[in-house]
Amino acid sequence: MTEPDLVKQLGDTQTALNVVWTLLTGFLVMFMQAGFALVETGLTRAKNAAHTMGMNFLVYSIGIVGFWSLGFALQMGGVGPLATFGSDPALNHELIVRLAGKDFGLCGLKGFFLSPDLLTPGVAALFLFQLVFMDTAATIPTGAGAERWKFSSFVAFSFVVSTLIYPVFANWTWGGGWLSALGSNFGLGHGHVDFAGSSVVHMTGGVMALGVATALGPRQGKFGPRGAVRAVPGHSAPLVVIGTFILAFGWFGFNAGSTLAGTDARIAVIAVNTMLASGAGAVSAYVCTKARFGSPDVSMLCNGMLAGLVAITAPCAFVTAPFAVLIGAVAGALVVASALVIEQTLKIDDPVGAISVHGVCGAWGIVALGLFADGRYGEGLNGVPGTVRGLLYGDPGQLVASCIGIVTNLAWVGGATFVALRVIDALVGNRSAAQDELDGLDVSEMGGPGYASDALAKRFLRAPEAHEGPRSSIVRTHRIEQASR
Repeated sequence: MTEPDLVKQLGDTQTALNVVWTLLTGFLVMFMQAGFALVETGLTRAKNAAHTMGMNFLVYSIGIVGFWSLGFALQMGGVGPLATFGSDPALNHELIVRLAGKDFGLCGLKGFFLSPDLLTPGVAALFLFQLVFMDTAATIPTGAGAERWKFSSFVAFSFVVSTLIYPVFANWTWGGGWLSALGSNFGLGHGHVDFAGSSVVHMTGGVMALGVATALGPRQGKFGPRGAVRAVPGHSAPLVVIGTFILAFGWFGFNAGSTLAGTDARIAVIAVNTMLASGAGAVSAYVCTKARFGSPDVSMLCNGMLAGLVAITAPCAFVTAPFAVLIGAVAGALVVASALVIEQTLKIDDPVGAISVHGVCGAWGIVALGLFADGRYGEGLNGVPGTVRGLLYGDPGQLVASCIGIVTNLAWVGGATFVALRVIDALVGNRSAAQDELDGLDVSEMGGPGYASDALAKRFLRAPEAHEGPRSSIVRTHRIEQASR
């Protein structure tokens, strides 16, 4: 075998290994959908279990169709050669505007509907991996809108997320867009850096959750006539805990998989930092809830772990272990404090704490990268020579770029969410009927209760012919039973 043949064979083997690694970690991230479904369902009431599960299930399927048709091309259509997948050059068309002698990438223009000539192994692996990231972001608002979001409105909004809202911001950060070029264009560090999605995935999801919760308004009875907060307990702590562990497990795919290369030994450091931050977040939330309320709260402990994971997602490849613990600990405290402010001061009803976990702590993760990146990783990232360094390691420009990314996320995602929900409300309405909300959305929106042990379910199974649709006799029967209790 000649030397050129040997070099080619080694290169092909490395590319194949990277494809396998990316697919396997993408499968892990896909399984996080189950974790989200369990956490959100456990944190809400039993009468809405089927509705909450239904949203978490269908958002995945809607996301597949939307991202395949439009979203992937807008996000990654101009990313350029795929370095870890044999420098595949297929995605090479970015919409660029030139201002003051600088190029600003706005969105990709290649890859719509994944035409056969485009679907190489490298592009296919990238598509699958980016798809499950997008679906994670799209799932987050379902928790904030739980127990009162009209299902048809949820369907329409999820399609907008997968085709427009998420892909555009993801392009600006990961697809060769203008945020990633803040370093090469203006000398701001390596541009807006987000290794695995604290802003692209989680802050995007949190800002959308804020928009959904605000547009829908609080659940009936959540606030008293003078604004007093009333507790609306979820129905299953076991579901919440199991779901949280599934999410924490999937997060190793989320963060370590973002190398897009099984040959990158940094994956071990990334995995350890991810684990450390998750534990620190849960312990910090325990300390805060114990000090504030006198006893721990299981749901807040779980949200503390998730907050630590969200925060470490951006800086996981760039920080040392002590800083990973610090980042997670701060996130655990932030999620408790911000949840109280959002609920008690702002009077926003977020049944699962999605705004705090993903929005607030996602922003903290981006700030943490701008502060603590230690210069051991990221050589040449975003076309800037050298490694990624934060403020504490000599590059204040990296923190500035991080802050620009946060403000841009708030402006784009928040604005697009507002417009989308206003249009959808005009077309189909955003909120379920008041009486349906009181009865529970399982029967009126989903056609049947989530738990077969419920008396209504037993009646439904005995007389299925009585079920004539959302306004059927079974709904009226349920209301009579509710009134008699």
